[in-house]
Amino acid sequence: MRALPPRVVVVSRPSERDELLMRHGSLQQARFFLESRGRKLEEVLERHQVLEVALHAVASAIPLKWRRTRVMRQELDRFLFEADDVVVAVGQDGLVANVAKYLRGQPVIGINPSKALNPGVLVRYPPQAAPDLLAMFGRGELRTEERTMVSARMSDGQKLVALNEIYVGHITHQSSRYQISFGEQRERHSSSGLIVATGTGSTGWARSISQSRVDAPPLPGPLEPDLAFLVREAWPSVATGTSLVGGRIKPGERLTILSEMNEGGTIFGDGIESDRLELPYGQSVELSRAEEAMRLAA
Repeated sequence: MRALPPRVVVVSRPSERDELLMRHGSLQQARFFLESRGRKLEEVLERHQVLEVALHAVASAIPLKWRRTRVMRQELDRFLFEADDVVVAVGQDGLVANVAKYLRGQPVIGINPSKALNPGVLVRYPPQAAPDLLAMFGRGELRTEERTMVSARMSDGQKLVALNEIYVGHITHQSSRYQISFGEQRERHSSSGLIVATGTGSTGWARSISQSRVDAPPLPGPLEPDLAFLVREAWPSVATGTSLVGGRIKPGERLTILSEMNEGGTIFGDGIESDRLELPYGQSVELSRAEEAMRLAA
């Protein structure tokens, strides 16, 4: 039984209108900037209004006695989630991936402000569904599905988790040099880096790489526990090979990367390059299914 009323954490990101105001100071300057690039301010304002309506609908759906707070995407790394929180992500699918790495079992409800603007793979509910979803959470009846996450654990103890994929390689995405080990196989590579993707991430970057290769491993489905690793543009030479460039990583298995990059080695998740780990020469990283999983409202 909860000692305190439930807390709803509403997560969103600044709209394009807000970002333009921060950059240009006024709507008039924003209009001039957009028109110089063949765009219209009215379209930006319309999308901003769609987001505001969705946020208002979610705020109105929260019971008066419940606790509530609003967190912007750029504040997530400084926000302290409570164990009994319910997270409502209002915006694009990527927002769910942004918040997932900071959670430890708290359920996530994805709210899509507009199906015309967002695909809605992870933000699958319209704003009008928020009252029923929060009521189900309050009664302990909210159905969720577990989404596998991927973990990168370095030999010095640092760790990073992601919902879609983790990239390992050079920060420029070029001339990544490393040794790759998987099971009994081991190979030295010169490539454009590699990604390890989850089933959730199989519709994004991993799919793009997979479709360009005839030898790509089958990607896991959204609810599968397996991961897939895909090496990008491995180069064959007398010192480097191309035989270990893709595969499935099952629960309990690990892919190990030993850096041979003097500088620029990096690890980041879900496309957020600003939140990364450095991978200097001689440092290794193990990639595997994360202990954590994201609970997404089904």
